[in-house]
Amino acid sequence: MASFPRAGLTRRLASLIYDGLVVIAFAMLSMVVFLLVIEGFISAGWLSQGSHEDVSALIQASPLLSFFRGFVLIAVSVLFFAYFWTKSGQTIGMRAWRLKVQTPDGELLSWPRASARALCALLGLGNLLVLVDFKHKRALQDMICGTEVVVLSKEENKRIYDSLD
Repeated sequence: MASFPRAGLTRRLASLIYDGLVVIAFAMLSMVVFLLVIEGFISAGWLSQGSHEDVSALIQASPLLSFFRGFVLIAVSVLFFAYFWTKSGQTIGMRAWRLKVQTPDGELLSWPRASARALCALLGLGNLLVLVDFKHKRALQDMICGTEVVVLSKEENKRIYDSLD
């Protein structure tokens, strides 16, 4: 098994920008579905819109619906990252920047570890710890979950991408 250098902050942030755009698109789609579900509940008589002018106002006024909205947004983000990390170790942005998240043995992450890593990343802020841990280049999520982000060679990046077909 080849050994690759750990990724620094610049590559991590560049990858995060790519992935952030994709996650925002998924979040928008999820919110459309969430609004349609709430509309369906109202139409079925399971939920009342009351005096609220629209469904968005109802969600804003209801702590329970606001909680579910937040839960959906967090779940979409965690599922996006965990799916890619467990399948190939690379999200879309990581593939573009030749990064891979893995265990120190070079193995792919399990679903529990990938989910925990996504939550521990604190919306990407955990990556700032790379500036402090400059010797090992580990982010907060790497330290907590026992993972590492490595920079792949062009050949290895292509091999991983081709193996997904």
